[in-house]
Amino acid sequence: MDSSTVSIEKQQSADALRQHLKAAKHLRLQANTEPAAARDRLRLREWQAGRLARTHADLLASPRFGEAAQFFLSDLYGPKDFSSRDEEVERILPLLIKMLPTSALRTVALAVELDALSEELDSAMIAELCRAGLIDCIDEDAYATAYRAVGCQAERERQILLIRKTGEALDRLARKPLLSGMLKLMRGPAHLAGLRELHEFLERGFNAFRGMGSASEFLDSIDSKEQKLLTRLFAGVASPFVI
Repeated sequence: MDSSTVSIEKQQSADALRQHLKAAKHLRLQANTEPAAARDRLRLREWQAGRLARTHADLLASPRFGEAAQFFLSDLYGPKDFSSRDEEVERILPLLIKMLPTSALRTVALAVELDALSEELDSAMIAELCRAGLIDCIDEDAYATAYRAVGCQAERERQILLIRKTGEALDRLARKPLLSGMLKLMRGPAHLAGLRELHEFLERGFNAFRGMGSASEFLDSIDSKEQKLLTRLFAGVASPFVI
C-alpha cells in the first residue's frame, strides 16, 4: 500500500472520528442534564452490562477469551462513562492524526462510533421505559417490550456490526509486533500529557487481543448470539434472552 493510500485512509478515519466524537458528546450532555436523567442512563447501562455478561458467560469464563470478553464489557459497551477518553481525543486530535498509525486511529474511530450509536439507542430506550413507568424496575420483559417499541432494527444491526468491526481492528493491531513497544514507551508521556484514558484503552485492547491469538472464533460467538437475540426480540418470542 503506497503512502498516498495510507494518507487517504488516515484522513477518512480522522474525519469519521471527529463526526462521532461530536455526536457522542452531544448525546451524553443530553443524558446528563440532570441527576435523574443520569441515574436513568446508568440504570439501563448496568442492566445491559449484566445481560451481556449472562449471554457471553462462556467467553468470560474462558482462559483464552476471558480477557478480551471483559474488555468488551468494560471498554466497548458497559456502564462506564467514556467522556474522559473522548475529551482527550477531541482535545489533541490533530496531534493524534500525526502520531498514531492509521490502524490505531481507525480502531479509536470505530470505538467512538459504537459509543455514539449506543448512546443514541440508549436514549430512545430510556424514554420508552420512562413513558411506560418501568425505568425503576427493568427486567427482561420490560426491556424486550421497550426494545420492540423503539424499533430501529437497522441501527441495532449496525451496532452489532460495529462490535465486530472494532474487534477486527483490535485483532489487526494485536498482530503488529512493534506496537507493543510503542505503547509501553508512550505510557509515561501519555499520562503526563493528559491522555491516560485513551492510552489505557488502546493498551488494554491490544493486550487482550494479543493474548488470545486469532479473534475469529471469539467474534463469531459474539456476533452469532447478538444476531440471534436481535431476531428473537423483534419477533416477540417468549423468553428471548434464552439463547
